Amino acid sequence: MTRLRRIYLESIGLDYDPRPPGSAGGSRPLTKEEGLKELREELGDCQRCPLARGRRNLVFGGGNPDAELVFVGEAPGRDEDISGVPFVGRAGELLNKIIAAMGLSREKVYICNVIKCRPPGNRDPLPSEIEICKPFLERQLGIMGPRVICALGSFAARTLLETEERISLLRGKIWEYQGIPLIATYHPSYLLRNPQAKRDAWADIQKVMEILGLPNAREKGRPTPGQ
Repeated sequence: MTRLRRIYLESIGLDYDPRPPGSAGGSRPLTKEEGLKELREELGDCQRCPLARGRRNLVFGGGNPDAELVFVGEAPGRDEDISGVPFVGRAGELLNKIIAAMGLSREKVYICNVIKCRPPGNRDPLPSEIEICKPFLERQLGIMGPRVICALGSFAARTLLETEERISLLRGKIWEYQGIPLIATYHPSYLLRNPQAKRDAWADIQKVMEILGLPNAREKGRPTPGQ
């Protein structure tokens, strides 16, 4: 973390500890599940930014804490705000199809977002909102230490890779986040609006599968998910 960013976080009353929760003491290291639970408790009824005033539920994340694959999205939408669960609307249905086409299930992966509260009207997250929530995302990923991260959409990819490049220029390659391979691809919501991009997204997902050592979907003749 840069000095400027640390000063900013301290100015808004947010203490940032890069270590996973529970790592600084105790008779034994916390399990990943325990670490995530402790981090969620630390978030509490988060009031660190104005989004707290309009949300129904804070959407922390969900899935297998020991997952080898973590999907990182942008922000909760209306359905997620109501349920408190990430990716449960139409975009979530498409993500479920993609996960199933990989030969996996939601119970085998972990899903979270860059920010934990729904922006009004599903607008784009503001830089200040991302800056406040980003340390918690970083600690989530640090606790889990997955084998690969799949960033869904521009905001997830830009936040984790610390770049302003368009998602169209970030996808199709293997990047690295804190020593972890990262694949960026289109957000499922974008794919619902632009179904012609599904084949490119599936090509990105196949890179994730290769890293995980999963069978190649094309060899099994699977169609592009959602078609």
